[in-house]
Parts: sequence; C-alpha cells; structure tokens
Amino acid sequence: MRAVIQRVTSASLVADGVPQGDMKEGLLVLVGVKETDDEAVMRYMLEKIASMRIFEDENGHMNLSARDLSYSLYLVSNFTLYGDCRHGRRPGFSAGAPVRVAEEIFARFVELAKKEAGVPVYTGVFQAHMVIQPVLDGPVTLLLDSDKVF
Repeated sequence: MRAVIQRVTSASLVADGVPQGDMKEGLLVLVGVKETDDEAVMRYMLEKIASMRIFEDENGHMNLSARDLSYSLYLVSNFTLYGDCRHGRRPGFSAGAPVRVAEEIFARFVELAKKEAGVPVYTGVFQAHMVIQPVLDGPVTLLLDSDKVF
C-alpha cells in the first residue's frame, strides 16, 4: 500500500459531478493498493497516517497528529500511485491491484479507518472521476509505503 499524505486546512471532493463532502483541518490521503495488501498492512498504514506528528504544537513544532487534534482524514483511492514511469512515455500500472481486488481492499481500509482511526473519515468514490480541491497547509506532503521503499 502506498499513500501520499497532505496536511490541509480544508478539502472538498466532487465525484462524477456529485459533491461528496467538505472537510476542515486534517489529512488528504491518496491511497494506492497492491493485491497482496492484507489487514496487517492496512493496520500499519492506518496507524502511521492517523498518528503521524505533522501538526504544530503551541511552540510551533510539528509534534501533534490528526488523532491528537481530532482532525479528519479524507481517504481517496488512487491507482496511479503504483504507476511505473521507468520505460517509455506511458506509465505501466501492473504493480497495482486489479480493479475489483483494489475496490475490495480499499473498502476494507476505509471501514477499518472509520472504526479505529479515532477521527472523522471522509472518502472519495472508487473508480469515479474525482475533482479534489485541497487547501494545503505548510505545505506538508509526505510519502508512505508499506514496503518501506521510501
């Protein structure tokens, strides 16, 4: 599983022309999945995301997490995170999970987040065309990979 984590002061999402919700402070998280991502991977990623200390404390140090502040998570499936651009001009996407498997894994990840993250969770619509409007804070953008390749 891979994630692009962006600290935001707000974010909104429209899927296939239908507004899905507006979030205030929190994290916009683009999520890519592999076919081998299991519950252990999901728990690892969720714990890292929800408890990552990237919000400022009263002294201006990044020392607080979304969970500490009861900030929201906006989870958005994004298969292009497993795009391979090393050869040619068209990215290959074979490293990501097939569509139906990815949909199931992402749905399980969202349900786990809603049960265990301890913060409000918003989500996009799987395989829809989405327009996302984040208001980046910082900007703070981090990459997270369950295989720890970065």
